[in-house]
Amino acid sequence: MSAYALPAEGGCRCGAMRFRVTAQPIMSAVCHCTGCQKMSGGAFSTTLMVPVAGFEVTKGNPVRGGTKKPGLVHNHCPECLSWVFTRIEGVDAFLNLRATLLDDATGFDPFIETYTSEKLAWVETPAPHKYETFPPMDAFPALLGDYATLIASEER
Repeated sequence: MSAYALPAEGGCRCGAMRFRVTAQPIMSAVCHCTGCQKMSGGAFSTTLMVPVAGFEVTKGNPVRGGTKKPGLVHNHCPECLSWVFTRIEGVDAFLNLRATLLDDATGFDPFIETYTSEKLAWVETPAPHKYETFPPMDAFPALLGDYATLIASEER
């Protein structure tokens, strides 16, 4: 697990939507919930928690898609409907970017796994922190600190 070379760019499958990341992610994760499985079409979704100030859509205008569940705004490419990022209503500090949409996603390693209670039995990841649902809110300060320390130690 190491820091990302910034700026990092990426986009949807068809190229109609592009984005740029200019701030280091504050955490990386995979989510095994059945909702993420269905939206990603895979065993889990990948996430980089990116500071909002360090993210910009450079091409295209995202549209809301996926579940209309209150509190979650899933942003998709308007052309191919790829799931690009998610905003959590009331959380202005970061957004959840689908890590595999980076032009170079080879550096992605999950730091936490969520919803392991719904994961497919054969799935294994190297994430050092695993949660049956989401981590409790009081666990986030330590997780964010541990992630930042880990990334900083890899930059040396």
